[in-house]
Amino acid sequence: MNYFLTYAVYVLILSVLMGASTWKLFKKMGYSPLLAFVPFYNYFIILKETKHPKWWAILSYMPIVGPIMMSVFHIYLMKKFGKHLFQHQLLTVILPFIYMATANYSKDVELEDEAANELFMTDEEKNEKKKDSFIGSITFAVVFATIIHVFVTQPFGIPTGSMERTLLVGDFLFVNKWSYGYRLPMRPVSIPFLQGTIFDAGEKGNPKDDPKSYVDAVKLPYERILQFNKPQKKDIVVFNYPQDSVHTAIDRKDPYVKRCVAVAGDTFEMRGGRLFVNGKAETFLGDQEVQHRYIVITASQLDIPGLYKTYGFLPVSEQQMDKGGFVYGFQGLTDKTAADIKQLPQVVSMKEDILEKGYSAVAYRDELKKSIDTTQSIFPINKPWNQDWYGPLKIPKKGDVVAINQETLPEYQWIISEYEHNNLEKKNGKIFINGKETNQYTIQQDYYMMIGDNRDASLDARFFGFVPEENIVGKPMFTWMSIEGAFKDSGSSYQADGWRIRWDRMFKATNTGEANKTSYWWIAAMILILFFGWEYFMKLFGKNKTEE
Repeated sequence: MNYFLTYAVYVLILSVLMGASTWKLFKKMGYSPLLAFVPFYNYFIILKETKHPKWWAILSYMPIVGPIMMSVFHIYLMKKFGKHLFQHQLLTVILPFIYMATANYSKDVELEDEAANELFMTDEEKNEKKKDSFIGSITFAVVFATIIHVFVTQPFGIPTGSMERTLLVGDFLFVNKWSYGYRLPMRPVSIPFLQGTIFDAGEKGNPKDDPKSYVDAVKLPYERILQFNKPQKKDIVVFNYPQDSVHTAIDRKDPYVKRCVAVAGDTFEMRGGRLFVNGKAETFLGDQEVQHRYIVITASQLDIPGLYKTYGFLPVSEQQMDKGGFVYGFQGLTDKTAADIKQLPQVVSMKEDILEKGYSAVAYRDELKKSIDTTQSIFPINKPWNQDWYGPLKIPKKGDVVAINQETLPEYQWIISEYEHNNLEKKNGKIFINGKETNQYTIQQDYYMMIGDNRDASLDARFFGFVPEENIVGKPMFTWMSIEGAFKDSGSSYQADGWRIRWDRMFKATNTGEANKTSYWWIAAMILILFFGWEYFMKLFGKNKTEE
């Protein structure tokens, strides 16, 4: 069933529930009881009768925003019939159609005379009405922000150094959800602003036992609209982590940001830590800096905090040797920084850390090495590859017919079973897809290779494999805030010395590829002035109009 048909079924079910629980109330308001069953128009009538903006009715069935607005409209309706107390409002929210039905089928419920009520209101009741108005203002501020968050742009923080020095740890971005076509929400009932889980409720750091921020049972299929562009090589892209085992909803999987280095149909390869696409060595944009991991042996301890003052935060592991001296593992050193560190008087030796060719980077969950940890292992697990010597690997393209056998299955099994939702089975050395034995498969969507700019400190497509088109969120637009020290690096022996705002990075476009990006702080200032000063300007305009 496609997205819009499924959506229409949900709207129909909600409309039937709405009509069944309120038709008598509509009749008492002077309308045909059948109108209580009409989607959108039923809420239009409620807003009209309760003297609220009638255009709000269009928000009633929108994904994520709709459940909030429906609860607000239900409260308006109940107040129209005298249900003003907090417990009435609480029941209306948590048991909407059940509680409204008790009022609907009650013989005692009657319309209130609002004019008479206001005339005889006590000071306490007037204050309560003011509180309701304030809560309503807050609610609609949240709704407005939710609409922007869900349908336009989403904030995203950089917690790891996989994109250094292009994106720094502590950069906060806004992501344009329309860059590659808008992906419609797939879990329409959820808590606004939360991605996957609500809070860490059980085992620390284990999201599998945490409460989800969405209702998984109410689901819509994948659909993307107005797709005029697809990810191109060199784009920085935000996408949902493909192999997230906690969240089955595509749009609720953990968000990642990497650079798209190869698109569908390309061949990707790593040779000695250097990247090649279609046999050609990588070319770098102005905002990309070549960086690698280095092992440094010193005669005495380095002044790491002093280095941070010169170069900024650099993830580094420090270990003292038995016979004196220290071993340092520096992540993400540029050629210039590496050359500077090599000249330090304490340095005995320094070399780039490159894994041996033919070494297979496979991680295990147990000491007996029986259970493979696929999240930390190189993809696919049956190849003698590692992050420095990888491929060549062809990126699947929609329409490709690929051979399926015991050798190629590790490469395509996630595509067949998870990303393209088929039933994949292995029986007696034979492969079955949807119950039929086969030796080939036709790819149903385009895939991409997403790799971090900081190649030696990036958990990327070399580990989790191809990124499906359906997992693409959008393109980062600009950095709106940058704070050094906002996130700790668990793999570093030293951390940034406190918080520091990087003013020079704020309101700069992210995806231009330029070394010296333009700051658009003046646009941000105008938006803030309009947002916070709108009410003042409207009051001033209204005052001048009254005086005239």
